Amino acid sequence: MAAVDDRTRTRVDPARHANLVAVLRRVHLGPVSRSELTTLTGLNRSTVAALVAELVDRRLVVEDVPAGTGSVGRPSPVVRPADHAVAVAVHPEIDAVRVAAVRLGGRVVHRIRTALDEPPDPETVVAIAADGLREIRSVLPSGSVVVGAGVAVPGLVRLGDGHVRFAPHLGWRDVPIARQLQTALGVPVLAANEASLGAAAEWTFGAGRGTGDLLFVNGGTSGIGGGIVAGGIPLLGATGSAGEIGHVTVRSDGVRDTAGLAGTLESEVSLARLTAALGARSTDPEAFERAIVDSRSERVRTELRHQTDALATALGGAANLLGSERIVLGGFLTALAAIEGPRLRSVFEGRLLGPLVGEVEIRRAELGTDILLIGAASLPFERLLVEVPRL
Repeated sequence: MAAVDDRTRTRVDPARHANLVAVLRRVHLGPVSRSELTTLTGLNRSTVAALVAELVDRRLVVEDVPAGTGSVGRPSPVVRPADHAVAVAVHPEIDAVRVAAVRLGGRVVHRIRTALDEPPDPETVVAIAADGLREIRSVLPSGSVVVGAGVAVPGLVRLGDGHVRFAPHLGWRDVPIARQLQTALGVPVLAANEASLGAAAEWTFGAGRGTGDLLFVNGGTSGIGGGIVAGGIPLLGATGSAGEIGHVTVRSDGVRDTAGLAGTLESEVSLARLTAALGARSTDPEAFERAIVDSRSERVRTELRHQTDALATALGGAANLLGSERIVLGGFLTALAAIEGPRLRSVFEGRLLGPLVGEVEIRRAELGTDILLIGAASLPFERLLVEVPRL
């Protein structure tokens, strides 16, 4: 009898674990009622109740009973991500290093930004991240568990070990940043390209929800990057470099970008060029957009039109190649979309194959300045969603 029980346990446990993963993944997207989980998973009510109870016991979810629903009968409990699991997000930029605490559900609960006068070297990033983790641990409620850290890197990052192959804006080449941070922080660390992580964040929690074919393009102080979702699967490429739309050529006689390539989107669409035309120093996205909107400078308007045309040209070519049904613009590119939206759309459709005209949406990112922090946190959270540990 014992042998039969052992075999049954071996046979049943993987299926139960898969069901736990399915329920936890759905709750990670946002609060959901137990009855909705029953419908979404196709499992019966008692099975869903047991799975939720186990996830509660593992301190990964909590249940709330909604009050005053006004409906007849007992309301279905609402399941939401618990607060115990915390991921640390690290984002090195050319003028700052950001560190944040993120909870399941993409909830950023503590942010630290250390401004710098020059691009940080790896040692500086490690030191700032270590200080940030100490601060985060000092403010987290009792019972919180740091499950790992994720790094959003503005450059090419090797899949598997988080080794930075080339980050031109930071001046990094062949830097084992994940290993260095793991040694300093004492928690598992993963790293990936920042735009790919931004795409994952918007696809999961933002303007990319509900589509299986997404192109995300982000503009920041570190240049232009992109991320791709194709057929409901993030497209990373053999080396993790898929989506580098910033280095796509948009003109034959342009200046060279930081990677040494001439006439690229990144050399033509630049936050530095816009701020120079505006005469502004702040790169805060909301303040920057307000300043651009309020500006009456012809120099600013000319630069906006130039950058809009270059962006639309690159987006049209990418949409033809990928067949994306939705394009999400992040960072300072949201300002271009807000101010020059009709021009962006007109030039974009002029570059599209006829059948695609009117079929491809262009949206502004919804996650704001938290987008890359949420994306970085998705790296350690992905492992948690697969393993479903007991915290």
